[in-house]
Amino acid sequence: MLDRKFILQNADAVRANCEKRGVDCDVDQLIALDSQRLAVLQLAEDLNRQANETSKQIPKAQDNDARNQLIEKGRELRQQKDAAQQEHDQLDQEITAFLSAVPNMTHPDVPAGGEDDAVEIALGKHPVKPFDFKALDHVDLGAKHDLFDFDAGGRVTGAGFYYLKNAAVHLDLALQHYALRFLCDRGFTPMTTPDLALTSILEGIGFTPRGPETQIYSIENSELNLVGTAEITLGGMMSGQTLLAEDLPLLYCGLSHCFRTEAGAGGRASKGLYRVHQFTKVEMFAFALPEQSDQIHLRLKELECELFDSLEVPYRVIDTAAGDLGGPAYRKFDLEAWMPGRGEEGQWGEVTSTSNCTDYQARRLNVRFKRPGQKGTEFAHTLNGTAVATGRAMIAILENHQRADGSIAVPKVLQPWVGTEVIA
Repeated sequence: MLDRKFILQNADAVRANCEKRGVDCDVDQLIALDSQRLAVLQLAEDLNRQANETSKQIPKAQDNDARNQLIEKGRELRQQKDAAQQEHDQLDQEITAFLSAVPNMTHPDVPAGGEDDAVEIALGKHPVKPFDFKALDHVDLGAKHDLFDFDAGGRVTGAGFYYLKNAAVHLDLALQHYALRFLCDRGFTPMTTPDLALTSILEGIGFTPRGPETQIYSIENSELNLVGTAEITLGGMMSGQTLLAEDLPLLYCGLSHCFRTEAGAGGRASKGLYRVHQFTKVEMFAFALPEQSDQIHLRLKELECELFDSLEVPYRVIDTAAGDLGGPAYRKFDLEAWMPGRGEEGQWGEVTSTSNCTDYQARRLNVRFKRPGQKGTEFAHTLNGTAVATGRAMIAILENHQRADGSIAVPKVLQPWVGTEVIA
């Protein structure tokens, strides 16, 4: 969340930022609530002072009547103080809930608008190549090579779940191994993370784990939820901790299963593996100093590009518009791979994203750092980025590497793990 003092001191900028992001936040209401909170706090402190002064007078009382009157006065003052304190705490809870709904500030270079207003800023090394044959989508390719079983997934777990089979299993594991090795060679610490996290951790990262709008699977009668990304568990790992400035940045790559309800999703472009309820992902996460985060964000984007260039997949990079950023992100870049099987003539489909969340998540999770020789602590900056979500990466690989005879070339970097050059 944003700092309360920052919002109060920069109300116009915060109000304009909310409008830019399409978020309905009544900043004037926050100002009024905080003014009311301060008045009640002052009242509670004044009543406490009066009660303490009254208590000091009791031993000096000249007779029992005077003593009893002072005791009664002190009791009434304590009751009034407790009531004022309770009102203050209630107002403080309302303000905290309000702060949770205020989005992060926005990088000045972020495009204005919504989902359709993202700006293309780069293309990958491999251009989109037209086929001289009718390209199949990954579902038809999967049927041809016996790679997926969506029917069995539906029978066992429900729509949106699936089985991987044969070469798809090897390709899925190859992507995991390759992405982890790729990142370890570049200074990241590999982690396998829990598939469950507490509601408080999800809220700290910026997710809404309970309620009608959530896309999170929650465990009934508990405070646990299935995670939708290792961003949750990697960020939550340092909740309540104070780091040393000289140790930053901390770079992690987390391997996890991801679970999402994907409510309301549908359509031909979302069929097959594109929008499913469970998938595997390798996620990058960084804890950084404030002065490091912009540069690290560009580095995460570069790593995503380098990885997908090595998979020989055409893609473009977009700078996500303000109205499509979500609450925590200060800026977000997406990689969209070319997927020949989407739509009538192919479409771009998101395969990775990377976000700089500045201190928005760290403030909610209370992740701080201490600089040497300085008093106090500061909130760290957090960043995240998808290295590879195996399902969508498989779509891009299968559809772009298909051949006229129906076989599929395996990218060279994956061949050692897949065990073959061609899926035939």
